[in-house]
Amino acid sequence: MPGIAAFFSLYLALGAAWIPAKATLAQWLIERSWAAAGAGGPAPPPWPWADTRPAAVLGVPRLGVRLIVLEGGSGRNLAFGPVFLDGTLGGADRVISGHRDTHFRFLHELRPGDRLRVQGRRDSRWFEVTTLEVVDSRVRELVIEPGVERLSLVTCYPFDAPLAGGPLRYVVTALPVSPRSPSSG
Repeated sequence: MPGIAAFFSLYLALGAAWIPAKATLAQWLIERSWAAAGAGGPAPPPWPWADTRPAAVLGVPRLGVRLIVLEGGSGRNLAFGPVFLDGTLGGADRVISGHRDTHFRFLHELRPGDRLRVQGRRDSRWFEVTTLEVVDSRVRELVIEPGVERLSLVTCYPFDAPLAGGPLRYVVTALPVSPRSPSSG
């Protein structure tokens, strides 16, 4: 019986480590794809069968966070990195979603006043965190207001929940600001 228990323990441990390992490897491949495109046009797919491409870099200087954000808000793409929700990539109201236990686990460390940078292929925008809130998706939807420029980062909540997929979302809202040295704020 100890052999069976050890086998299942190993099986569960490997299963738990698979998602973070896949997310880390994917970010490495996505980073290579982003770099391969240079400053020009669209990045190539990060692997031959990918149905997504790197779209921007999300940076949080105070926390040392740098993540490549993907096109297309599907669950499949979300497994590999943060994603722009469909229809928000080129708009004024940008929404980026990520998993709370991998790429967006840093969101709980953000504070009002923190600077965020979204760097695309052709432009770069700075935002300042203004609001941190928990939203119950059964009661309230994330509001996207056409013409209002802002950045929303969204993940599941609570961060330490044993099961994923509950109705609560942690939403960080940031408004555009003029660029300045990250060390000055």
